[in-house]
Amino acid sequence: MSTEPTPIMELAVDSLELSALTKAQLAEMLFEQIGLNKRESKDMVDTFFELIRARLTAGEEVKLSGFGNFQMRVKASRPGRNPRTGELIPIQARKVVTFHASQKLKESIQSGPETSGEAGEDF
Repeated sequence: MSTEPTPIMELAVDSLELSALTKAQLAEMLFEQIGLNKRESKDMVDTFFELIRARLTAGEEVKLSGFGNFQMRVKASRPGRNPRTGELIPIQARKVVTFHASQKLKESIQSGPETSGEAGEDF
């Protein structure tokens, strides 16, 4: 049995808009670069995000190695202030999702796009 690591497939993202990456764009990339059909690509992307949503809703942490961690956190109720009137108003307790980037992602961001495709993108 070989002990060599399996190569990581790199997806070309040069054609993406810089404003946002959408689920439709992810599905299109799977279709074009991996060869899945369009229905499989869309289903794979939808399933991925549904799994993340379900885990967070259940109160579990989601860890994506080399990318970061998503956590559900409860923010306690606290006093707030209406910025127009200055009136005190209570802010209800609520659940929020937090994201903490992994060290690899932070390093990749710091190295910038001029080194894209090099060591910083080996998630």
